[in-house]
Amino acid sequence: MNWDSYSDWWWPFIFILLAGALPTYLFRVMGVIIGGRISEDSEALVFVRCVATALVAGVVAQLILYPNGELANSPMWLRVGAAAAGFAAYLIAGKRLLVGIMVTEILIIIGLLSL
Repeated sequence: MNWDSYSDWWWPFIFILLAGALPTYLFRVMGVIIGGRISEDSEALVFVRCVATALVAGVVAQLILYPNGELANSPMWLRVGAAAAGFAAYLIAGKRLLVGIMVTEILIIIGLLSL
């Protein structure tokens, strides 16, 4: 079963629901059921947080080092500099995530418009 299995207009929507949303919701329900029974300081939850943080760091590194789309047209120094400035702003603002993201986005936009 794949995207082109049926030629009906509604098939892509059913395919997205079955292949994308249903497995996601299944794991979310399992997480809610199991998560209520696990202590916040347990080894399992610490491991899950570490893996989740590593995945986010990997995605950010991939966006900086191997971008696609419009970001690929920007020089490496702009991407690395904006990320470093955003991280510095995050730390200076008392670890407020929104501040770090906004500084990074603003610097990327200004940099792309000025090139």
